[in-house]
Amino acid sequence: MCGLVAYVGRDAPEHASVIDGLSKRLRHRGPDDSGHHRLRNAALAHRRLSIIDVNGGKQPLLDVDGAAALVCNGEIYNHRAIRAELEPQHRFRTGSDSEAILHLYKARGSASVEELDGMFAFVVADGDGFLAARDPFGIKPLYAGRDAEGSWFASELKALPAACRDVKEIPPGSLLTESGEVRRWFNPPWRDPASEPVAAEPSVLTAKLETAVVKRLMSDVPLGVFLSGGLDSSIISGLVRRHRSDLHSFAVGMDGAPDLPAARCVADHLGTRHHEYRYTPTEATRALEHVIYHLESYDAALIRSAVPCYFVSKLASEHVKVVLSGEGADEAFAGYRYMSEIHDPAALHRECVRLLLNLHNMNLQRVDRMTMAHALEGRVPFLDVDFVAWAMALDPAEKLQRPDRPEKWLLRNAFESLLPSEIVWRKKEEFAAGCGSEDVFRDHGERSVTDADFGKAAERFPIDTPTTKEAFLYRRVFEERFPGESARGTVGRWLGTATSANTGGEVRTS
Repeated sequence: MCGLVAYVGRDAPEHASVIDGLSKRLRHRGPDDSGHHRLRNAALAHRRLSIIDVNGGKQPLLDVDGAAALVCNGEIYNHRAIRAELEPQHRFRTGSDSEAILHLYKARGSASVEELDGMFAFVVADGDGFLAARDPFGIKPLYAGRDAEGSWFASELKALPAACRDVKEIPPGSLLTESGEVRRWFNPPWRDPASEPVAAEPSVLTAKLETAVVKRLMSDVPLGVFLSGGLDSSIISGLVRRHRSDLHSFAVGMDGAPDLPAARCVADHLGTRHHEYRYTPTEATRALEHVIYHLESYDAALIRSAVPCYFVSKLASEHVKVVLSGEGADEAFAGYRYMSEIHDPAALHRECVRLLLNLHNMNLQRVDRMTMAHALEGRVPFLDVDFVAWAMALDPAEKLQRPDRPEKWLLRNAFESLLPSEIVWRKKEEFAAGCGSEDVFRDHGERSVTDADFGKAAERFPIDTPTTKEAFLYRRVFEERFPGESARGTVGRWLGTATSANTGGEVRTS
């Protein structure tokens, strides 16, 4: 995984040194190497976390004649198939998976992005124009802004210059070209329930998810799993363990946190090399400013879950460079508790669609930013495009929660033989609650914000006004780090309520 900064416009030569300096703000995303390159109309810089072709995959990547350059953050899982198709007409210079993007762009133009299977955000410039694009679910981040002469791009807000205006995310599954058009290239076929649903065969579910997991074992460096002891991470851990004889697993929590014994139970059952860390309330509150700086959000629910993710990423980074985690299962299989109040299958399907299309501002942002804060790559098999398409083609009535069928019953039933029974049927807990730190943050907010300051919340923050002292604290820290309306406009908000099931389709959460 990596970090990128790019400028495309008439002043590219003058911006080259600025670009290199801005990329230093992303060193946490790529401490292994750095590089920059200048074309007539573009300047690009890159911070590299070396995962594939450790010695040869330095970026920016250039085509043979040096007329085009690419910076990419992500993994292209089908890069070998792309390489086999394009050779020998295209001469590859490295073993990097990202190089497949460069040659595919030269061969197909903007249509190239539709052939990529992976998680990615990239900018490629060729002297005449450019293409910037983001993966279907927005697993990897990409921001864009403008100055008087051209366009800026960066993996994180903090790497954009102060002169940028109109800062926005490039939306998931979308691309931006030199014409200024933002076009959605990924149009999920599962926005509406399938007219002929596929059968919910446990063996098929298991096989399809295992295929998604195996695809994400591609790595030239050590790999492990996040293991909270919840259903989703335990399933992923069990499937990875089938293919890795020496597997590291990682769990964190405060003293008394229910996740810790549950994770140990799974680790013992699977035979992983398990690591855990117990953090204190003081450590949790001291980490908040660091978490908000890396997370680039003030959403209270997201920050609460990001703190334990920050600690587990730090723990994992001491042993591996790649981790797999369980994000996406709750969205594809209707796993949230509030969904028990949704009794109409079509409404439940719409709610799952809404959540999947907004994950980039919530759980995926947390995983990307907290792992990359510690130079760790996170991968999410439940969000494999083919697997999600299959899961969303199931009859949504099969996902309804009933007294005899708890949330994610389809997953529990399919993987009952893989995991201990007490884990398969464990009641769902939110990440911060499972780690035992949810009350710590609320109490810290009450202590840290005076009544007088909170009384002026609407005056200070007239848009998206915080309604609790905890939320006020997070908003205050965010505004200090990322001032201005453009930064605020990039922040997604969690809207996980049963009433939101009536909204349907894609809803912008900021």
